[in-house]
Amino acid sequence: MALPYLTPAFPGIGGTIKNRPEDFFVQEVPLYEPAGEGEHVYFEIQKVGVPTFDAVDRIARALRVSAREVGYAGLKDARAVTRQVLSIAGVTEDAVMGLSVPGVTVLWAARHGNKLRLGHLAGNRFAIKIRGVTPTDVVKLDPVMAELERRGMPNYFGEQRFGRRGDNDRLGAALVAGDDLGVLKLLLGTPVARMDDGQTHQARALFDKGDYEAAMKAMPRRHGMERRVLARFIKTGRADAAVRTIDDRIRRLWVSALQSRLFNEVLAARAGTIDKLVDGDLAWKHDSGAVFAVTDAAAEQPRCDAFEVSPSGPLVGYRMTMPAGEALRAEEESFAARGLKPDDFRRTGDLKVKGARRPLRVKPTDCKLEAGVDGFGPYVTAAFTLPPGSFATVLMRELMKNEAAETGVGTDAAE
Repeated sequence: MALPYLTPAFPGIGGTIKNRPEDFFVQEVPLYEPAGEGEHVYFEIQKVGVPTFDAVDRIARALRVSAREVGYAGLKDARAVTRQVLSIAGVTEDAVMGLSVPGVTVLWAARHGNKLRLGHLAGNRFAIKIRGVTPTDVVKLDPVMAELERRGMPNYFGEQRFGRRGDNDRLGAALVAGDDLGVLKLLLGTPVARMDDGQTHQARALFDKGDYEAAMKAMPRRHGMERRVLARFIKTGRADAAVRTIDDRIRRLWVSALQSRLFNEVLAARAGTIDKLVDGDLAWKHDSGAVFAVTDAAAEQPRCDAFEVSPSGPLVGYRMTMPAGEALRAEEESFAARGLKPDDFRRTGDLKVKGARRPLRVKPTDCKLEAGVDGFGPYVTAAFTLPPGSFATVLMRELMKNEAAETGVGTDAAE
């Protein structure tokens, strides 16, 4: 769906991002520093052109531990230079510092008492170069950035969340519905000409025709997960057995993508009023992450104006607290359009999701805009800090006002 802008009155400057990994830099802002003692080794890595899951797998293999033992606070873009902290128990700091992993450099290592968990993060600092622009256009971005700092940035999930084919949420919906064959049709079939190369397109078309052996022969070896799932399906003839071969991390990512799509739809319906409360809202407290029911929106609006609280939207799950009134109707309409209700997320077995709330807006901080020219041409750099879980590409699309803000240069390199 086309997501509305918060700043439609201000023209964008166009351009492209992610032309080179070095044009997109992100560094985690840690929630806490390692204590210097404990059974876990915390270490910061810099990776270039490597997805977080791939980096975790490579590091785990090099240290001869399970990838499940590696803790991380968040996922980072692949087509970028990224710095993030990981943790592993039962290894030495010297072993970690001595790692030799393609695309990954270890910057430091120190001990701490607990495993790093998803969300143990204060935020992320970005510096992103927009290419293919006129450097003097940087002045056009000042009022856009000022508006985002004042009213907040729409807290959309970026298109990266939905995968290269844009169907992670559909895979999640099939999982939630218990439709294992539907998962296989999306994962192994359903060719799309503009997304699939010739060999992959052929393999998917053969799967849709029911010629599974031929589909296996045609499926390129680089599609390791798809080949593994298809091989299991051919051997057992059972869709559920094939789906169980998919890594839990991937399946959880698909369910999360479904939550993300539903959230985006609810936010899109309120895009012009993300800084306004309505009666029945569940207001998000930015200092604690707690929510409370709004019974008198007019009385609470000054806190919203001060960016102490914001309206929240759904990360759907079977135990998610629901709003009331107008806010509830907007959420229920989105769920009903997809034939879903919160209790459906209880049916996914070990992947069942309790649900949560997410603020409809976040505040960019430490914002800076500058222009220049280097060996690769002119650019405008936007630097800013966002809370964890927010997408830099959402801010960039407000500055650029074009599709390239979400897709970069058309690669599949974002997580």
